[in-house]
Amino acid sequence: MAKKTEEKLGKYINFFTDFGFKKLFGEEVNKKLLINFLNTLLVDVKITKIKYLKNEHLGKQEKDRKSIFDLYCQNEKGEHFIIEMQKAKQKYFKDRGVFYASSVILSQAKKDKKAEKGSGEPDFVWNYELANVYTIAVMDFKFDAIGEESEGNQVKHDVMLLNIETNKIFYDKLRFIYLEMPNFTKTINELESDYDKWLYILKNISNFEDAPEILNQGIFMEVFEIAEIANYSSEEMLAYEDSLKSYRDLKNSMITYREEGFQKGEIVGLEKGVKQANKINAINCIHLGLDNQTVHQITNLSIFEIDQIRKELSK
Repeated sequence: MAKKTEEKLGKYINFFTDFGFKKLFGEEVNKKLLINFLNTLLVDVKITKIKYLKNEHLGKQEKDRKSIFDLYCQNEKGEHFIIEMQKAKQKYFKDRGVFYASSVILSQAKKDKKAEKGSGEPDFVWNYELANVYTIAVMDFKFDAIGEESEGNQVKHDVMLLNIETNKIFYDKLRFIYLEMPNFTKTINELESDYDKWLYILKNISNFEDAPEILNQGIFMEVFEIAEIANYSSEEMLAYEDSLKSYRDLKNSMITYREEGFQKGEIVGLEKGVKQANKINAINCIHLGLDNQTVHQITNLSIFEIDQIRKELSK
């Protein structure tokens, strides 16, 4: 099967772009695709219905930090799902995931309106029962799963709170699923399950000239139909091209800082590359309409630097 060069637009969209990921999993008409993907990934969780929720959680006070998710959903049992596509490694990536999940946990706290208004004793007592919270991260980079960049070929990291003395699960309502996509190396002839097919499509679809027969069946036929660029409006085409450019710029900047920083052993080169990657991330955030404080939290750039980027974009 021939592959397109990276410079060409190709026949199918790249699902590692913001546009592609949200086109596939974030639109109401494609909801069943997200349900199928989650059921395939979480084999012990069966979802029949799902609804999209606002992908921003606020703290109790204005000064509290915001949590911004790619997709935030809830199933018919009231369980919560945070689904993200991560294109490049970030500092404190695991901390960030825990922070996001914690904000969803906090949002479940029951509030008594009478007590809040100071009009007497609360008319109920909350027993602290929580619904499950699942965080799913599809990662286009190597993951420091155990404190250092993984060197093995593990693709799926399924994480819960564990009793380290008994090696038994202590709490199963808070769960993190990390998909380390660079480690998925199966060929088309090695695909055995729908799980394999989903990962193969997510990673490789933008390189296809046509849908392979083994994937052009069942629900995956719809995936290829959604991914075909020829089906998009002119506005969608422009949005995708912009998203694809941002993705390629980010990947190229990461390659640059690795070459300049690691190959030459120059810390200056590394810092320059990281700074460039942060700037590209900031530009993407600004295009999404995020405020300066949120952009600062995501990129670690100063408010002054973010203002300068906004001025450059407005020229």
